[in-house]
Amino acid sequence: MSYFDFNDANEQSSFDLIPKGTLVRVRMTIRPGGFDDASQGWTGGYATRNDNTGSVYLNCEFVVMEGEYARRKLWSLIGLYSPKGPEWANMGRAFVKAILNSARGVHPGDASPQAQNARRIAGFADLDGIEFLGKVDWEKDQHGQDKAVIKQAIQPDHKDYAALMGAPRAPAPSATTPNAYAQATGRAPVTGRPSWAQ
Repeated sequence: MSYFDFNDANEQSSFDLIPKGTLVRVRMTIRPGGFDDASQGWTGGYATRNDNTGSVYLNCEFVVMEGEYARRKLWSLIGLYSPKGPEWANMGRAFVKAILNSARGVHPGDASPQAQNARRIAGFADLDGIEFLGKVDWEKDQHGQDKAVIKQAIQPDHKDYAALMGAPRAPAPSATTPNAYAQATGRAPVTGRPSWAQ
């Protein structure tokens, strides 16, 4: 009879939740849900649709890039549509705007043409892999247990932004510049502003 000996295995690590309110630099990746609606600008299979509720969202994973919590993962949904009304989608749009401001070093009050361009994306592929400064919060999972999430992006007007984010990121590509998704897949980028980004 063969067996595996675990006597010399390491002890289990304890993973306490990252404290509420902690500011962490994160890289966001979108876990594709395969739901597309070209009329809404939802292409590339990034969106997820909940068949039970009819809601549509981006299923996002955030990896802490540096510091005490480096490599820790958090998850959150970014709302795109809810049959209950526009509130969830509006919260999702506000979060994406703040993510773009944080990632691209744009002050939220800046209305210059450059700032406006930095808040535009050609498609969800532009958000996949984006790095920004996020604020950790807690919410309950489906089992009633606390879990750490990212629901807020910290923008350049925050007192700790410069120290934690460093120099502003490169400006956003123009809508006519092929994005990384387009370059990788050979597909043309989405042009214009999809209805969800209006």
